[in-house]
Amino acid sequence: EVQLQASGGGFVHAGGSLRLSCAASGLPSTGYSIGWFRQAPGKEQESVSCMSIPDGTTYYGDSVKNRFTVSRDNAKNAVHLQMTNLEPEDAAVYWCAGPCTVIGGTIWPPHDGLGARGRGTQVTVSS
Repeated sequence: EVQLQASGGGFVHAGGSLRLSCAASGLPSTGYSIGWFRQAPGKEQESVSCMSIPDGTTYYGDSVKNRFTVSRDNAKNAVHLQMTNLEPEDAAVYWCAGPCTVIGGTIWPPHDGLGARGRGTQVTVSS
């Protein structure tokens, strides 16, 4: 059974950086994909990224391209989301989930009740 847990949220001023981590366990040897997702109060859920494991192919949501970078720590079985040049609009609860799917450049989370989803972590960005 795949288990995911996000951590690393916090408070940052606009223009600052934060790194989130997703600790993974139980990943299948056949491969998997881990995505980052976020939701701000009153807003719809937004897909941030989706990384294919083990090949590392990564897709990003349009609003975070060129600011956010996903990396993988094989030794620690973790996926990191490095967020730079943060904007107040990036403030949200972030979580990692899988498997994610990319169709026509659009990132999709796992269907409700399927896959794995870690508990979220709050990111606050002040203007």
